[in-house]
Amino acid sequence: MTKKKHRKPSNNKISNLTDTILSILKKDRNQAFNYKQIASKIGVNDASSRNQIIKKLAKLKADGDIEETDRGKFKAIVNTEYHTGVFDAAQRGNGYVICDDFEDDIYIASNNVNKALNGDQVELYVYKRRKRGKLEGEITNIIKRAKTDYVGIIQIHTKKNFAFVVVDGNKMKTDIFVPINKTMNAEDGDKVLVTMEDWPDRADSPNGKVIKVLGKAGEHNTEIHAILADYGLPYEFPKEVEDYANNIDLQIKPEEIAKRRDMRKDLTFTIDPKDAKDFDDALSFTVLENGNYEIGIHIADVSHYLQEGTVLDDEAYERATSVYLVDRVVPMLPEVLSNGACSLRPHEEKYTFSAVFEINNKAEIKNEWFGRTVTYSDARFAYEEAQAIIESKTNVIPAEVSLTGKEYKTDQAIADAVLKMDELAKIMRGQRMRSGAISFDKVEVKFELDQDANPIGVFFKTSKDANKLIEEFMLLANRKVSEFVGKQKPEKTFVYRVHDEPNEEKLMALQGIVSKFGHKLNFNSKEGIASSLNKLLSDVQGKKEQNLVDTLAIRTMSKAEYTTRILDITV
Repeated sequence: MTKKKHRKPSNNKISNLTDTILSILKKDRNQAFNYKQIASKIGVNDASSRNQIIKKLAKLKADGDIEETDRGKFKAIVNTEYHTGVFDAAQRGNGYVICDDFEDDIYIASNNVNKALNGDQVELYVYKRRKRGKLEGEITNIIKRAKTDYVGIIQIHTKKNFAFVVVDGNKMKTDIFVPINKTMNAEDGDKVLVTMEDWPDRADSPNGKVIKVLGKAGEHNTEIHAILADYGLPYEFPKEVEDYANNIDLQIKPEEIAKRRDMRKDLTFTIDPKDAKDFDDALSFTVLENGNYEIGIHIADVSHYLQEGTVLDDEAYERATSVYLVDRVVPMLPEVLSNGACSLRPHEEKYTFSAVFEINNKAEIKNEWFGRTVTYSDARFAYEEAQAIIESKTNVIPAEVSLTGKEYKTDQAIADAVLKMDELAKIMRGQRMRSGAISFDKVEVKFELDQDANPIGVFFKTSKDANKLIEEFMLLANRKVSEFVGKQKPEKTFVYRVHDEPNEEKLMALQGIVSKFGHKLNFNSKEGIASSLNKLLSDVQGKKEQNLVDTLAIRTMSKAEYTTRILDITV
């Protein structure tokens, strides 16, 4: 018979026992604990440690820090120093809690984080620092995790029958422990998506399981899928959503055409980036008998296919928008719609929503019409191709541009349309600038990719006349549709995108900086601010300070907001 081993009594003093006990009681302050339960949470079970806990509990009770609810059972005393906020983790393990109850963020030392992770909604106890008297806090409870799924590199410890996932980024200061039977057969060094399952009180790391193996770390596709997984971007659609989309009738039918304005005979084309996969909007151009021009701005009629209350509608609502990465798109709708029925591809008829304007040579709007249409796209331009036509200043399409239209729509007619619309767009742009619009033509950095979508270089993309042509007519459509809806009686619910006036303090700060380069802003009126900002942005073009001034000028602008209140709209 094996002799029973007796544990030798320990005379070691438990460090930070006061803080440890208070932390345990504050974390579950609605529950009472006896000395045995506290000893278990601390991880001690010898007589000396238990005696230290009993004596400390008595002292804390005498000091009024805790209360004895039943014989031998203690709870934290609830007071008004408990608050809630969002934890912002720092690289060294400490952090701050952003809390509405305080003007400044509350500092949290690393030993008071208590298993909170970046972005978590937490409860905290706030007190003054002993030395400086500033507010400091201790997180006492995790109200809601910001996320439970993380991307990282798995480290397999086969001899010990477990693994750790080292999470990407510097905000997570702990690895995630994964039993070997929950690794999904991932190999050492693989990038994986892991989900946290629990975090035992005495454990340094949370427990989790691998839910997706993304591939070898460093490989292009692996890293792209890691970004998607880390931000919770669902690259694939659920099967029931795909099945629903694939069973939608996508045919253009005579009975539906009869309900719409038929614009298939109007010269129509798209202008998009050369690497665009879908074509969201199109322009049409017709010369009227009175010498004016009928110009249509068309977008795909997504609502024809996306019916309210369907699984497709639910999925689109969850995704909210399409997300564009360097080499791919995470679409809001399945490909059969996003790249098919709802993409205004050349030489295809499509159901569309349109804003149609009669415009004279002075770019004055003589008539307007809004409604459902059916259109046919005669040609697809890349911005570079449209720009080549504009720069040639002739109706002969340059050799590098290859277009095919219907028999009665010649290449010459398409070139004429581009040139005339560019002319009108420049007049409209001038009118906008004189009315107080501000011209931000910031240089955009783009990536050059090889055939495998690996980045091989960068280049600067500047906004040229072809880009501005599209911009002007899209702005015209948005502005006129907003005016039209805003004047409806009874009032219609509509979502408007609005901007407040530039921030005055930021404008003054901008003035302080640009004055060092010899520039000056005019603050006498709204018109003066707008015109002087435009002059500033024009004057710095090509100069060493351009990027600095462009960036600071954009930051003076108020962020766009969305509202349904007509009173918030200035038209």
